[in-house]
Amino acid sequence: MRFKKELYKKEQEELADKIIKILDLKENSITLYDIDNDEDKKQKINSLIPEVRKYFNFSHIKGAREPEKVKRPYLSLVKHITRIKYEIKTTNFRIQINNHNLQTRKYTFIQLLN
Repeated sequence: MRFKKELYKKEQEELADKIIKILDLKENSITLYDIDNDEDKKQKINSLIPEVRKYFNFSHIKGAREPEKVKRPYLSLVKHITRIKYEIKTTNFRIQINNHNLQTRKYTFIQLLN
């Protein structure tokens, strides 16, 4: 029996690239605030769940296994799928929106050398 990692390596990399394209990264990073407030990005990422289930062992990807039980299934997919091609650095980040300081997370994607 072969693993999905071996069988679908190309498809997994293409799916990671799709997610990065959907995120439309500026300076290789994005904030959680930007993702949470963009319904189009969330919908596009969530629509990839059937592909994730087909090409990945999704037992450890709660956003694909039980999306209805997760607050942000799209974030779960982003973190787990992109890690095959990118290292993700997470930092606390403050932004000012309408004279209010908000604290959020900033995700920086660093492409891995293969």
